[in-house]
Amino acid sequence: MIKNGTNPYFVKELDTGYVVIGDNQHFYGYTLFLYKAHENKTELFHLDVTERMKFLEEMSIVAEAVSKAFGAEKINYELLGMGDAHLHWHLFPRVSGDIENYGNNGKGPVWWFPMEKMYCDDNRPTENELLNMKQRLLYELNKLL
Repeated sequence: MIKNGTNPYFVKELDTGYVVIGDNQHFYGYTLFLYKAHENKTELFHLDVTERMKFLEEMSIVAEAVSKAFGAEKINYELLGMGDAHLHWHLFPRVSGDIENYGNNGKGPVWWFPMEKMYCDDNRPTENELLNMKQRLLYELNKLL
């Protein structure tokens, strides 16, 4: 969808990957950084050292832009892949109390928040909210790049 221009969540293409806003926004500013190459690249150690360092560097830049664009107190980073076996980062901007009543005084990992609430349709941004989020993130990315 990114290559044919139909992904409404797409923000920017970098050398090693694509920046996209997550389609559910309980953690406001949730962003993904998707590695461009899919063929047999399911682990960081599958990348040669130069590519790996570039991918990690770009992910760090995306995380900084997410933090600045969405006022994060902390960023949670996930590189999982059992559901979708290609390299992609989940970047969760965190603020105090964002998992209130589910963690230790509102503190803890994102997976302490119930998945059915995190991914419910109530957490999908409207077209205008999505446009605003994309503009804010793109602005911060362009300042850093």
